Amino acid sequence: MSVSGICRFLMIAAVVLGAASARAEVVGLEITERSAFAGGAEFGATGAYEKITGRLRYAVDPDHSANRAVVDLDLAPTNDDGKTEFAAEFVLLRPVDAARGNGTLLYEVGNRGNLGMLSFFNSAPRTNRPTALGDAGDGFLLRRGYTLLWSAWNWDVAPGAGRLQIALPVATDGGAPITGRVAAEITVNFPSPCEPVAWGNSRGYPVQDPATATLSVRDMQTAPRQEVPRHLWRVGCDPAMGEADRTHLHLDGGFEPGRLYELVYTARDPRIVGLGLVAIRDALSYFRFETEYAIDTSLIFGISQSGRVIQHMLYQGFHLDEAGRGVFDGALIHVAGGGKGSFNHRFAQTTRHGSAHEDHQYPADFFPFTTVPETDPVTGAEGDVLARARAAGHVPKLFYTGTSTEYWTRAASLLHTDPGGSIDARVDRRARIYMIAGAQHGMWSFPHRAIFENCVNPLDHRPIVRALLARLDQWARGEGAPPDSVYPRLIDNELGSVGAWRASFPPIPGLRLPIQNYAPPRLDFGPRWAAGGIIDRVPPDFGPPFLTRVPQPDADGIDRGGIRLPAVAVPLGTYLGWNLRNPAYGAGDQIGRWSGSFVPFAKDDGAAPGANGDPRPSLAARYGSRSAYLGQVARAARALVAQGLMLAEDLSSVTARAGAFYDRLIARDADSESCAYTVSD
Repeated sequence: MSVSGICRFLMIAAVVLGAASARAEVVGLEITERSAFAGGAEFGATGAYEKITGRLRYAVDPDHSANRAVVDLDLAPTNDDGKTEFAAEFVLLRPVDAARGNGTLLYEVGNRGNLGMLSFFNSAPRTNRPTALGDAGDGFLLRRGYTLLWSAWNWDVAPGAGRLQIALPVATDGGAPITGRVAAEITVNFPSPCEPVAWGNSRGYPVQDPATATLSVRDMQTAPRQEVPRHLWRVGCDPAMGEADRTHLHLDGGFEPGRLYELVYTARDPRIVGLGLVAIRDALSYFRFETEYAIDTSLIFGISQSGRVIQHMLYQGFHLDEAGRGVFDGALIHVAGGGKGSFNHRFAQTTRHGSAHEDHQYPADFFPFTTVPETDPVTGAEGDVLARARAAGHVPKLFYTGTSTEYWTRAASLLHTDPGGSIDARVDRRARIYMIAGAQHGMWSFPHRAIFENCVNPLDHRPIVRALLARLDQWARGEGAPPDSVYPRLIDNELGSVGAWRASFPPIPGLRLPIQNYAPPRLDFGPRWAAGGIIDRVPPDFGPPFLTRVPQPDADGIDRGGIRLPAVAVPLGTYLGWNLRNPAYGAGDQIGRWSGSFVPFAKDDGAAPGANGDPRPSLAARYGSRSAYLGQVARAARALVAQGLMLAEDLSSVTARAGAFYDRLIARDADSESCAYTVSD
């Protein structure tokens, strides 16, 4: 479509959608901004991009079969046509000349209202308002011609910093308010007298009746709750905050780091949270099928929480629109572990998810987990994540990508083992699982140890996922199968218990080892949960945990069985997916939620294994020289390119990054606690 044609279309759509859109639940498009992106800069063969922002207006039929899984939709307000209305913000980046694009719509499920894929794939600065050339990073997605789309989906995102907002309706009982009990777990890393009832830039439900609220504290999830005397705490920290003050809690003497505080209280006016999944579905359907944006293929991408959203959509069939069409052809589900989420039940808190230490009482990790049928040996339940998709005749191509961290903190092994952790499960032929060995949940490192005992893992695993996005796009287009799955398996002794891992981990001096990983409990929410998505038992009863496994270590302590980045195949130290909390910050026997560790090798004099008590050979003994080290790095990188797991265009940057890290490590003061050498300029 020409630029003038696009302009005409948008002007018309902003008023009323044409007849072709009658099948979509997007019934209005309001444009708030339309401008040249990056000042009209050209991105390779694709050329210039434009940026369009605005609001999508939805009208949902509660009686349509595609919407019946939305909890409480029958209690939503309706318009004169019997439809439930709501609206959400969106951002679109598209080639000015659609013919020069690649014909693929890439939709990112925003993580807590944030735009992440430009930062992730393009190594761009993090921003929710991409405007300037610098916001495009290295231009990867744009040079390849993708049309990029984001839209709001989770009601509890706090406004600010450009986070996308959605206005979801409130459920009522014939117009009368609905109330229910809610649990809010509060954990801090630093002493604090006042904390919100929700974290992660999220809005919590206000406390309605402080007199009926209770506060307890415990040191770990399985410890008995100890009630905090009522005179020591109060709802609200600053009356000047108005309504928001009732979403905060003040504790005399302050919250202690690492301890688990749990406020149980009455809330009212539950949002119909499941409409957020419908909002994603219908935004994709609208831009895929009902516009003239020259879209041949659509992909969906999500990191962490957002990856769990995609898994949840597949599980409940929200990847099919009202016309029965699949709204995405492929999904890249990144670092989601084995989870789904609190995305479609009464009083859902979307940001909550379990990890080794926190938030076990929320429905983020529940049976089933695998892409093929499985049976829960404890409850006898049967199912699989793709059952609804398979029955409907549309299973998209799926990539599950993850890191070592998710095996420690997000129950990732349940994706490919039985719930008892005893046998390897099959993987659906339309899915692949790729574990990136030695990597952590995200790309961050600090010049200090933060709240941890060890320096934070500095690996950048994005080159692998960039290549996999390209392969997923090809697969979704029918242009060839991707590489086989690469992940640790029980049958190969690459996956096992934490006890087995501890027994075979090298005895590195001064390194404390974790004693457990995250094993989500089976939760009993009461009689109305399974059929109605209503929690009556707050907090829920904890049943036996699912048994989760971790990748087993090699002689250096690095996980076996996954994809090895060049920096891991030719290591300068031990890369770990876990990092223990420093006892000074509380919960010292627990691992952190998302961060891994890096423990460098000795560097000098070709020290033999066992020197200074460290069984790992030194850098000099391994490589001899910088050039020899970089030669091995280059060979490892080329091998990944040959396997389709890295792009040739990333060879030089991966090698340069390895060389720079080598230089910083060699120059570091081995007697210093500083982690500055792990942070690139």
